[in-house]
Amino acid sequence: MKCPFCQHEDTQVLDTRVSEEGDSIRRRRRCNQCEKRFTTYERVELAMPAVVKKNGSRTEFDPEKIRSSMMLALRKRPVPAGDVDSAIQRIEEKLRASGQREVPSGQIGELVMHELQRLDKIAYIRFASVYRSFKDVAEFQNVIAEIDIDRKKSGR
Repeated sequence: MKCPFCQHEDTQVLDTRVSEEGDSIRRRRRCNQCEKRFTTYERVELAMPAVVKKNGSRTEFDPEKIRSSMMLALRKRPVPAGDVDSAIQRIEEKLRASGQREVPSGQIGELVMHELQRLDKIAYIRFASVYRSFKDVAEFQNVIAEIDIDRKKSGR
């Protein structure tokens, strides 16, 4: 660990403690050259996979893009913002847990559709119509029929 004061690479750990939350380790260090003390924190970093678009380009995962798409589908629907936040968090957790370094944008779209189906059927149909590029009324009817079958299976 480099000293933040003199940039010397030889530092000594004086004290190590686990944070109160248990999610990081705090280390007190001393530089062996300038003898100044400083604190470092060690935390787990789980990186989100890169998103591979349909054209083959790659981009960073951006939860705000998911939020804006979901909010557009949920416009004027009675769904609390906290439920949307929880849905986005579930999507992020599934992507992290997959262990993939790259994920196709289509997979993210399917995860969003699954979450919207749980939140609000109308928003799900709105999102699916754009995401799947419905060409005619029959495609709308198929999605509505899927929802109806799911509702009957679950007894709602």
